[in-house]
Amino acid sequence: MASLVLRSLTSSCSAAFGTRRLLPPLLGAAACRFFARSMAADSAAASAPFRKVQIQRDDTTFDAYVAGKDNAPGIVVLQEWWGVDFEVKNHALHIAQMNPGYRTLIPDLYRGKLGLDAAEAQHLMAGLDWQGAIKDIRASVNWLKSTGSSKVGVTGYCMGGALSIASGVLVPEADAVVAFYGVPPPELADPSLAKAPIQAHFGELDNIVGFSDISAAKALEEKLKSSGVPYEVYIYPRSGHAFMNASPDGIKRRKEMGMTDEDPAAVELAWSRFSSWMGRYLLSP
Repeated sequence: MASLVLRSLTSSCSAAFGTRRLLPPLLGAAACRFFARSMAADSAAASAPFRKVQIQRDDTTFDAYVAGKDNAPGIVVLQEWWGVDFEVKNHALHIAQMNPGYRTLIPDLYRGKLGLDAAEAQHLMAGLDWQGAIKDIRASVNWLKSTGSSKVGVTGYCMGGALSIASGVLVPEADAVVAFYGVPPPELADPSLAKAPIQAHFGELDNIVGFSDISAAKALEEKLKSSGVPYEVYIYPRSGHAFMNASPDGIKRRKEMGMTDEDPAAVELAWSRFSSWMGRYLLSP
């Protein structure tokens, strides 16, 4: 399954992201050194508000990081290909603090490993058991429901965005999905078979062909039309891939990658739409 996703994530930047066509050739050694410094330091700094729990599924156990109010509606937050780094923790904390409050959970899909440079991240993603990741997500949803969250949504970014949409198809316990710039390959999940309401966000300038560019967004919209579930697909002008990574360190990383400058208005609008969608499906009786 890893090879299927890697075929979706293709671009000319093998030096940057370790795949053939993932992003333009914009990363070099300096960027990778930045990642190693920033991700190691900031991931540790962002750990304090989280409580680590262990979740059992099948014959394996994995760590997960929980924040927010007990008994609040739950949201599983899925990582980019780097692992459980500072940015996914920033997103989870932001969501937990939204009004009226959510309980967020980040499952460690990489089992404690973190990509400190692009080659490492590519290796980790290539080695991911994608069907196993879906099982982790389902176990995370059920853990939240069994410990006080009456309804649970799933959200994710890039790789996690693709897994979020797949969860809307393959995790029947998920009550809502919001995905950011990522579409699963058809071999993993067919969005036309979605069971949960899905909202998806893409950047107009995203050039990851077939995964998160405009063509992928429009193809997803057509699939969701035939699914029968409520859906929304948004494309943000002047925004590129990973445009939600707007923390100070996330902005540094994006600049090191040579990516499109962040658009604060797009980030604010996307969060507003996220809040409205999750509130509609997780807060109602």
